[in-house]
Amino acid sequence: MKITDIRIKKVEDKNRLKAVVAITIDNSFVIHELRLIEGDKGLFLAMPSRKLADGSFRDIAHPINIETRELLEKLIIEAYQAL
Repeated sequence: MKITDIRIKKVEDKNRLKAVVAITIDNSFVIHELRLIEGDKGLFLAMPSRKLADGSFRDIAHPINIETRELLEKLIIEAYQAL
């Protein structure tokens, strides 16, 4: 899997939300609505999610393993910081 495009839309005037991100995988599959959030320990990546009837949220797209999650987060944070 190769991330072939990262599109970042910075969000101003929000407390913790810093950007909304879309990534393209292998020039053939796009995932929208990833969120870059400022947490207590720095920036982290939140996956697209849906609000459930009970008010909780559930990811609708996410990496299967920690290595992939860490790679996505690293690439997106680097791209955000380069803006």
